[in-house]
Amino acid sequence: MVAPLKVGIAGLGTVGAEVVRLIEEQSRTLSARCGRGVRVVAVTARSRVKKRKLDLRGIEWARSPLALASDPGIDCFVELMGGSGDPALSAIEAALKSGKSVVTANKALIAKHGLRLAHAAEKHGGALNFEAAVGAAIPVVKTLREGLAGTGINRVYGILNGTCNYILTRMEQEGLSFAECLKDAQRLGYAEANPSFDVDGHDTAQKLAILASLAFGTKVAQGAVYVEGISSIAPEDLRAAEELGYRVKLLGVAVRTAKGIEQRVHPTMVPKTSSIAQVMGVTNAVTIDGEGIPPITLVGPGAGGAATASAVLADIADVARGIRAKPFGRPVDKLRATKKAPMERHEGGYYIRLMARDLAGTAATIATRLAEQKISLESIVQRHPDGVAANGATKKASPVPVILITYATSEDAVYRALEAVQRDKVISGRPQVIRIEKN
Repeated sequence: MVAPLKVGIAGLGTVGAEVVRLIEEQSRTLSARCGRGVRVVAVTARSRVKKRKLDLRGIEWARSPLALASDPGIDCFVELMGGSGDPALSAIEAALKSGKSVVTANKALIAKHGLRLAHAAEKHGGALNFEAAVGAAIPVVKTLREGLAGTGINRVYGILNGTCNYILTRMEQEGLSFAECLKDAQRLGYAEANPSFDVDGHDTAQKLAILASLAFGTKVAQGAVYVEGISSIAPEDLRAAEELGYRVKLLGVAVRTAKGIEQRVHPTMVPKTSSIAQVMGVTNAVTIDGEGIPPITLVGPGAGGAATASAVLADIADVARGIRAKPFGRPVDKLRATKKAPMERHEGGYYIRLMARDLAGTAATIATRLAEQKISLESIVQRHPDGVAANGATKKASPVPVILITYATSEDAVYRALEAVQRDKVISGRPQVIRIEKN
């Protein structure tokens, strides 16, 4: 009879506690599926005296994460502490160097030190599994690494941050401002007290860097990702998107181009008919475009204790089965370096919202500047505000919102045209520009 897999867990927060509970609850199912039992034999956390709804009788308490990782009595070290450095980094390295397998949900650590850890796993024979680091319960890591191992990937993109998707959903459905929705997201616990990591796009960028490595065989490089957040999005942009058949989402996009792998995070207009446009609230989704197959979209809870614990447990089950996949789908020395793609070379369609001055020749001037950059327009919408005051007098002419949708062009051309329009003084304020991602 095969001995059970002995697991040590560092971190007993929401996710760690749920993993302990699930292993106990799913004991028979795990044993049947894996061909051996799975047992938590040791744990560690910052506070031993904190009250937890867990029965830890019969489970050893290690004095530190490093001590737990080095314990010869465990086979698999599960890191659920978080943070891109120590103690998580040194503990995982110690576990891998002693030949143990490691399971982690730590996206920040994998984005920053994933190659170093993957090399240690390859050298010493253990697994390094991190399904829960991207999209929680959505099995996108395994899909890219194993399920589509024989398929060339052209593009992978998705909604990878529930906080931003929640805010954009509320803004669209209720006509609220970004600031109002952010405040509500903080009240409900969807956003942190300091929300910048989420709303400025950095959380999505870390996850995208991991997905791009799996999809394209590149070295994980968060610094190669162009990042733009959602704080500039206004309710009028969402209303215009609705009328034009689009919806605004914060997307992480990694795409193969003739110039290399382009990795970018930014607000994006997507057709309302697309799968990704239907994903609302705190839900996450990832679409994979592969050669010879229709796009595959995976949708599910991207965060939360139960969802994340489910992915952690799936990785532990793979360790118990003896599966040792290369962490990034291929040996570390076969991963290619990647550079940050200059966004001025990005090509695609654009949504542009201008506040045009109500002057003779304004429209002609805007059209001329776009034509000079060889930008063709798919549609143009001009809204005329009510020009009559309550007493029947004519109001002083105010800037008129003009919305342009371009055909595919370069980002450089768009910004050259807009700079010229601003020099001509025919618009007021700063133009709003949102990229469009077609199906």
